[in-house]
Amino acid sequence: MATIHPIRREETPDEEPSLELHAKAMENLRFIRETMERAGSFTAVSGWGQVVIGVTGFLAAWLASVQGTPRLWLATWCVAAVVSVAIGVLTTAMKARAAKMPLLTGPGRKFMLSLAPPLVAGAVLTVVLFQAGSLAVLPGVWLLLFGVGILTAGAFSVPVVPVMGLTFMGLGTAALFSPAAWGDAYMALGFGGLHMFFGTLIARRYGG
Repeated sequence: MATIHPIRREETPDEEPSLELHAKAMENLRFIRETMERAGSFTAVSGWGQVVIGVTGFLAAWLASVQGTPRLWLATWCVAAVVSVAIGVLTTAMKARAAKMPLLTGPGRKFMLSLAPPLVAGAVLTVVLFQAGSLAVLPGVWLLLFGVGILTAGAFSVPVVPVMGLTFMGLGTAALFSPAAWGDAYMALGFGGLHMFFGTLIARRYGG
């Protein structure tokens, strides 16, 4: 019986340039896609700024825990919030300027507009709950709403930012179902520890 041998197709010299062109085309497409993704993301969130905010959070938690009245406790955290916002805005603006990335247009604008509403809601609820004498729930509310803001704004930023938001939301939920005496500890863990942890990740992976 005759043996059937498969016919091997010989490569022609013209095929090698075709393969090289295809590889170069795929590489160019990948570069274009990555460039468009970076252009659509707000990458100027300052990691080191978040670390400084974390230090502020630890200090504020300690100071708040030794205050003698609810009013002074709230005042301590309000001052810490103002200082933290100032640090965040300043360090982010510095990083955006270094990267030549606008803050008030494009992804930067979307990031800010997504972050602001939950923070405003938190400020309004702070006044209402203070007047109602329900300070015990404020740590959980603050952590939860801050997490919502970071999560929604993170849709326009690097992947680690929405993860940070989810972590804050989980911590805030836990705080709402925990004893009131644990409030400052949750605040230290969130506004102190999580800021320092995620800030370090952002700084190392995304250039400061």
